[in-house]
Amino acid sequence: MTQTTARIKKDGKNFEVLVDLEEALKLRKDEGGNINSAVLGDAVFYNIKSGEHASGDDLKKAFGTDVFEQVAEQIIRRGEVVLSSDYIKGEQHQKYKQVIDFLVKNAVSPSGQPYPSDRIETALREAGVNVKNKPVESQVGEILAKIQTILPIKMEVKKIKITVPAQYTGSAYGILQDYKESEEWESNGDLVAILKIPAGLVIDFYDKLNSITHGAALSEEMTE
Repeated sequence: MTQTTARIKKDGKNFEVLVDLEEALKLRKDEGGNINSAVLGDAVFYNIKSGEHASGDDLKKAFGTDVFEQVAEQIIRRGEVVLSSDYIKGEQHQKYKQVIDFLVKNAVSPSGQPYPSDRIETALREAGVNVKNKPVESQVGEILAKIQTILPIKMEVKKIKITVPAQYTGSAYGILQDYKESEEWESNGDLVAILKIPAGLVIDFYDKLNSITHGAALSEEMTE
């Protein structure tokens, strides 16, 4: 169990509760956490370190209630859960591992041979790659560009033309954005986008796109 603080600022005042880091994050992400497991203690503070308790009047004004569990849940869900340095390091390590696994499976040397994971990890660190806290596929192009200064590596990329009917463009645009090379809006509101997608991600991309558009999007593989 890792103790930390969940906090929020409302009406010019700080409100803090003591929480279990892992359980609070589960609750915040809707991953099966519950408020009784997440909170440690039964008090809301202006400042935990000084031990200054928040008044019931201020709680009611800021949160619409002074019931501890209800207030604490609002703080956890809407405020900030302070991450420990160990947790941040663990998350960074996990992201690095995801990138390494992805490149081992999808990237090769100029002669077409895969690189071992330790060689890719070394290249990532030598190139000073900062793996961001977002899906690997949305940052792999940027990562490859950096490690190519250290390691001759390439990835097969598919160039695809996608036409999304107007009624689905709003919901589909987000999954196109990470791979989009260009876009054009038709007079009828349809979106035509040229994408470059790592070959290993094409099937997953189509699954997501078809789920959103119910199979109505048109696709055409292009040659460079």
